[in-house]
Amino acid sequence: MKTQRRVLLNLLWIQIFWLSVQMKVEQSPGVLTLQEGRNSSLICNYSISIRSVQWFQQNPDGRLISLFYIASGMQQKGRLKSTINSKERYSQLYIRDSQPGDSATYFCAVETQCSTDTCSLYTKP
Repeated sequence: MKTQRRVLLNLLWIQIFWLSVQMKVEQSPGVLTLQEGRNSSLICNYSISIRSVQWFQQNPDGRLISLFYIASGMQQKGRLKSTINSKERYSQLYIRDSQPGDSATYFCAVETQCSTDTCSLYTKP
């Protein structure tokens, strides 16, 4: 039984390692400074086919807020909008008419296409 577990854990580690080598997620710009009332956007580029992108906001107090879960097209919530372009492999988060409360760290996370062998969620701040 211990040998089976060890083999399964090694296989899982190999699959995770393979995904981390093969997949790249990059968010730009790395640092964004906004003036109140201005519009801006963040882009999340990814290197392989995915199912969806999630956008998160982490406030200065450490609280993590899910902004969008988007698999296709566009979603809007008030002054925030997210789009996804699966063909070009990127998602964009737009901030319209920025306010002091928008001061935060923003994260994108991508959910990979599942195959018969693997399925993973990879995040990049």
